[in-house]
Amino acid sequence: MTDAPRWAAVVVNFESGLLLRDCVASLLADDSAGPVELVVVDNGSQDDSVATLRGAFPGVAVVAAPGNVGYARAANLGIAATRAPVVAVCNPDLELAPGSAAAVLARLDAEPGTAAVGPRVVNPDGSVYPSARRLPGLAVAVGHGSLGLFWRDNPFTVRYHERDADPGRARPVDWVSGAAVWLRRCALDAVGGWDEEFFMYFEDVDLCRRLRAAGWGVAYEPAAQVVHVQGAVTRRHPYRMIREHHRSAYRYARKTLRGPRSPLRPVAAAYLSARAGVAMAAHAVGDARHRGGPG
Repeated sequence: MTDAPRWAAVVVNFESGLLLRDCVASLLADDSAGPVELVVVDNGSQDDSVATLRGAFPGVAVVAAPGNVGYARAANLGIAATRAPVVAVCNPDLELAPGSAAAVLARLDAEPGTAAVGPRVVNPDGSVYPSARRLPGLAVAVGHGSLGLFWRDNPFTVRYHERDADPGRARPVDWVSGAAVWLRRCALDAVGGWDEEFFMYFEDVDLCRRLRAAGWGVAYEPAAQVVHVQGAVTRRHPYRMIREHHRSAYRYARKTLRGPRSPLRPVAAAYLSARAGVAMAAHAVGDARHRGGPG
């Protein structure tokens, strides 16, 4: 009789091609915390990503979601199919560095009040992606949202992304990216899991906010690392992703603008609608320039 796995991993897949196979290979290869209980949730992919995965790793469990149900619902489906006390939820377009699982579990063992741990996220060029951030207060959210499209290093974005923090130092944070996050199952169950009304984007901000409101901690652990191909899957549908990003931003605003601040909801809706239009226009101009067209 073997010991039960200490950790599980749920990979949410949607038409990620060979990236899914490589992601799963990296998760299986990291046995630093013992074998992983691994589940892939497929959101109705029409490509050969699942077939390729099954050819390479026929023993990996695949849960077929009823269509493209979004990241949060797929995460919940995968979590329900696992039993380990710690579960990582991952994008398919990342690769886990060896030893990362042990580093995260050591952090969770040392901090029983911590519910979510995010690793260092590295871009393919070796630069560090700002995956550990502050919760966006109203002023920072508006400043970042207004200036971030055109001025990457504006003070609001720098504050929101915590770019002044040392990426090599472990620290408590407000929230960590859902691209790769390890979660304590008992804490996740206590807050009701991921909010499935978020199709994509902001579900990670919301989950960490609810965990912290329930008294749990959220942490950044740079001894664990993933290489993430940012937007490898989503860039094929840029305008839909811009629309979904702003729709999720408004859902988050509705959840957080309560009480005396609830009259700000229609203002937030108008602002986000306008920003979505600007973002789409900016993308169109950039795409035209990339293709050598007008603009």
